[in-house]
Amino acid sequence: MLRINELKLPLNHVEADLPAAILSRLGISADDLLGFTVYKRSYDARKKTAIVLIYSLDVEVRDEATVLQRLHHDNHLMTAPDTSYQFVATAAQLAAAGQPRPVVIGTGPCGLFAALLLAQMGLRPIILERGKQVRERTVDTFGFWRKRALNPESNVQFGEGGAGTFSDGKLYSQIKDPKHYGRKVLTEFVKAGAPEEISYVSKPHIGTFRLVKMVEEMRANIEQMGGEYHFESKVVDLDLEATPEGGQVRAVVLDNGQRIVTNHVVLAVGHSARDTFEMLHQRGVYIEAKPFSIGFRVEHPQSLIDNCRFGPNAGHPILGAADYKLVHHASNGRAVYSFCMCPGGTVVAAASEPGRVVTNGMSQYSRNERNANSAIVVSISPEVDYPGHPLAGIALQRELEEKAFALGGSTYNAPGQLMGDFVAGRASTEFGSVIPSYKPGVHLTDLAEILPEYAVSALREAFPAFDKQIKGYFKHDAVLTGLETRTSSPIRIKRRDDTLQSLNTRGLFPAGEGAGYAGGILSAGVDGIKVAEAVAQAMLAGTPPAR
Repeated sequence: MLRINELKLPLNHVEADLPAAILSRLGISADDLLGFTVYKRSYDARKKTAIVLIYSLDVEVRDEATVLQRLHHDNHLMTAPDTSYQFVATAAQLAAAGQPRPVVIGTGPCGLFAALLLAQMGLRPIILERGKQVRERTVDTFGFWRKRALNPESNVQFGEGGAGTFSDGKLYSQIKDPKHYGRKVLTEFVKAGAPEEISYVSKPHIGTFRLVKMVEEMRANIEQMGGEYHFESKVVDLDLEATPEGGQVRAVVLDNGQRIVTNHVVLAVGHSARDTFEMLHQRGVYIEAKPFSIGFRVEHPQSLIDNCRFGPNAGHPILGAADYKLVHHASNGRAVYSFCMCPGGTVVAAASEPGRVVTNGMSQYSRNERNANSAIVVSISPEVDYPGHPLAGIALQRELEEKAFALGGSTYNAPGQLMGDFVAGRASTEFGSVIPSYKPGVHLTDLAEILPEYAVSALREAFPAFDKQIKGYFKHDAVLTGLETRTSSPIRIKRRDDTLQSLNTRGLFPAGEGAGYAGGILSAGVDGIKVAEAVAQAMLAGTPPAR
């Protein structure tokens, strides 16, 4: 099999143009082309009137060696790499190890893929989720949006599927992936009901409603292989045996008092499990503060973004709703950037604790809502902004979220402001052409009251600067909605590079966004696979018995 990269065709090419381009590129006849599949398709929209599709193709031809030799000068032609997944251990090997069943805490994308891989290796994992099954969780989440009734254990952050369930469902990442774990993630998602296109488009996404069905299908698959799910089962303690290095996991303890014996725990709790982080710190598990970002959600008309990015090709079905990526380095030294951009989506209430307001962005697969939204956030760091304690970032998040709750009217309405008013330093009193999508509602005010001065000044500088990259971005009546604080985990539960276990707690495998090792659905899924492999290898190596 050959891999052809950088094969370019016009946006509106017809189906027959693709095999014709392959024949021309390889200099072969139609009889010598045995078949092909699209490995990846992206686009170049720098020239809006002449947008180009860029293909990577896996091609089967007669006499492959001769073609490669003849075209050895073509740097975009090679033997197709093997992207199939290879398990690190067999079920028979692992059964012979005689270890207690591994436990996976959390059912977001990281925990989901850790559980799936462990189940596929015959390890029958026990999966613990503090929240509810995904459909019950959806009812609770929509209830909060419509009726302001927050369930702290069943919301955008907690429950089956994790925070990514109520998101744009983006499935792309900039992580290095030499072992093609990302391909494994996409393949399993397609098996679970995702559209086939996610395996080849350059910026795949799924959307909330499809993710719900997929999560259910993957749960059923894991259970068929011996996995055991426990919902509404919050882990409140770890039973650790003291060791010279720190500790060895011997069991997890649930909020109902149940003790589950295990030597291997995958900790995939997500970036908002603040009570779990506090428990781990009390137990002496090594934790350090890490950088994250704070800011607002920004809504523009999706048509503005489409026209700016695609010009006369706006609305083309292959291109879909346009996204954007923006960065500005402010004069005060702060970086301001777009994060989790949701084309044709909505801003959603993402609080997980009473008396606090948090926002996030969400899209359905169709991305056909009228507004584009993105977080526009300012980078902050523990050395400068919340020094002195590993959990100080959590305290800062809570402080800002409480301010947002109060400024919004203490009803779970979010505080909001028009972009022009924010930059000018005056409170807003009425909406313009952009109507905010956040539910329960938006209360217009002065958002400068809830962020530190350095963040306010950096954002005021960035919005006009972004207009140079997207004409019309600095739109007076674009709506800012506060507050965005959950861009990433404020802590890192450090792990060893070789075994992926906690620095000082053997048998504990910190994983995913909550541990500070992923950002987004795809990278979290990939980390879940890596950690599942590490668990299997640790089980093969053996764990010292309790003394």
